[in-house]
Amino acid sequence: MKERNIFLLMAGVFLAAYYIPLENPRVTGAILEAFYMLQDYAQKHVLTCLVPAFFIAGAISVFVSQASVLKYFGAGANKILSYGVASVSGTVLAVCSCTVLPLFAGIYTRGAGIGPATAFLYSGPAINILAIILSARILGADIGIARAVGAVIFSIIIGLLMHLIFLKEEREKVAAALTLPPPPEDQRSLGQYALYFATMVFILIFAAWGKPPESVGFFNAVYEIHWYLAIFFLILLAILLKLWFDRSEITGWLDSTWDFAKKIFPLLLGGVLVAGFLMGRPGLDAGIIPEQYVAQLVGGNSLGANLLASVFGAFMYFATLTEVPILQGLLGSGMGKGPALSLLLAGPALSLPSMIVIHKIMGTKKTAVYVTLVVIMSTLAGMIFGTFWG
Repeated sequence: MKERNIFLLMAGVFLAAYYIPLENPRVTGAILEAFYMLQDYAQKHVLTCLVPAFFIAGAISVFVSQASVLKYFGAGANKILSYGVASVSGTVLAVCSCTVLPLFAGIYTRGAGIGPATAFLYSGPAINILAIILSARILGADIGIARAVGAVIFSIIIGLLMHLIFLKEEREKVAAALTLPPPPEDQRSLGQYALYFATMVFILIFAAWGKPPESVGFFNAVYEIHWYLAIFFLILLAILLKLWFDRSEITGWLDSTWDFAKKIFPLLLGGVLVAGFLMGRPGLDAGIIPEQYVAQLVGGNSLGANLLASVFGAFMYFATLTEVPILQGLLGSGMGKGPALSLLLAGPALSLPSMIVIHKIMGTKKTAVYVTLVVIMSTLAGMIFGTFWG
């Protein structure tokens, strides 16, 4: 099977190189756009978002015991606690669909149930406080409120459905957890670990803090000092590592971080290239798929318009906050309010690059079910919203 896949990949690359119509300006523009998007991703997201996320994922893998993950996020954990925490995680993290992946991989590989893990996977990028505020200010209060409420509810429902669909595997996880030996005693307290992880989370938050419109006073004030805050927490992290961790533990943390990076990073880069080729950078009509076709097909509030908006949102890569001006332009071009909400609920939580990595982590079947649930629920939410508030 592996040899056949290698052959098919080689044959596909050869045929693409042989037949690609480079004389077509749209094709050459889309190829160039793919690398522009890759550069944009590298400049704006890798160092400030993805690298801190890899370090947090590595720390989860090394310092968070499997028993602890199972207690709070395992298949047999208290549902109110696990889904409650997972569904509002985005209000704290404010990450994009790609940055949340190392964090998701960290808790999932430590034994988190498929339900809480996918609730976290959806909510991480979907429930971004600043994005919701901008949605309400720029696109209208009704869309902003619907986005916030829908994202929280969606994360819980999607997580519960994933749990029920894969209930047999979840029961096997519970049974396996009962045979796990108790974790070894640790010289560090829960408070020390809480401060350690909170420090890394704050580094991620402030390093990735984007510039908001001038009218958003508090967020703009934080933006003015966000690098000072990130550096402060970076220095605090170095102090904590020096005081509380020995060399072998730090080495283990770095090895785990590198393991996540080498498995996820190449897939993300490949996915960003493909997404750039197909649809181009947000706001630029430079991909192989003309943006005008999308705008023409998502007017009104039909099932097709909402479904297309959900699918388009699910496959396109949106950096944090970029979905708001894009929607503003599409609404001005005739896009319906229902499809706009569908895109908002599917877009930030998914992208082609994230699907590739999720497939690597969860497998084909679980990834297909998760993506399908996001698209279907976004479509239904858009239709309901468009019917009553469109």
